[in-house]
Amino acid sequence: MKFLVVGVGAVGSVFLSFLSRAKHQAIGLVKPGRHLERIKVEGIWGEFDQEVMVVDDISRLDYLPDVIIVSVKSYDTESALKEVSRLVEKGSYLLMAQNGYGNYEKAINLFGKDRVILSRIIFGAKLLEWGRVRVTVCADHVVLGSPYSSIDEAFLRRLADTLNASGIPTRYDRDVYKYLWDKILYNCALNPLGALLEAKYGQLAENPHTREIMDSIIDEAYEVLKAYKIQTFYASPQEYRKHFYQELIPPTAEHYPSMLEDIRRGKTEIDALNGSIVSLAREVGIKTPVNQAITAMIKAKESIM
Repeated sequence: MKFLVVGVGAVGSVFLSFLSRAKHQAIGLVKPGRHLERIKVEGIWGEFDQEVMVVDDISRLDYLPDVIIVSVKSYDTESALKEVSRLVEKGSYLLMAQNGYGNYEKAINLFGKDRVILSRIIFGAKLLEWGRVRVTVCADHVVLGSPYSSIDEAFLRRLADTLNASGIPTRYDRDVYKYLWDKILYNCALNPLGALLEAKYGQLAENPHTREIMDSIIDEAYEVLKAYKIQTFYASPQEYRKHFYQELIPPTAEHYPSMLEDIRRGKTEIDALNGSIVSLAREVGIKTPVNQAITAMIKAKESIM
């Protein structure tokens, strides 16, 4: 398979380096003027130093990729989609490998449900410096699929097998949208608090004050899910919280949220997380005071930083 990785940050560096090591045609699209010849990988998936190829202008790409992996931050999604639009029109598929709500929706609005693949990413990666990435944690496989069953299942299974064989644990699942919303709930509860308090996930779960806030974030989000008839694997916030505290947090307890690094740079994905809960709630007349307060605090910290 031929790949283009759009956004060679932490997650993009993992995809580019692992696919390159597995001898797939894979090129990274980087910002103008940037160059990269090698990526050094370390962490829980092993250590290696991989030669990679990047371009800073899409016109320099010498093949049509089968799959374009979009791994930019959510606030850069629109510009990234615009940049690759000609490739999608020629036949490339998009694989949305991002956090939060709204990225997949923007892509299908532009290109249709039959060109866009959704994924749930739940491994953690930290860009230590340009060209050096550490895989810090993995709570589950990458899950990919087509929420509307509009893409050939055999192709999706082959893509999942390709990524899995390259060293990135991946599987296909028809219920990928449920997995995405489980991750959104997870990120909404943990990321902003971890960023504001500079705390690990396990510390947030153990502290009764932050635990109360996280419970409220989840409760409000479930009101919104119910209003929009969005399904998850857990029928109630009580069921989800049991899964959240007993199964999701333990393997990631020592992990700091990526939003902590983002907030130090003055820009986060809060609008695609708690901010999206607030926006969706406002459209149907639901009040979400805790999510609204968390969103405002992150935005205040962004402006201060």
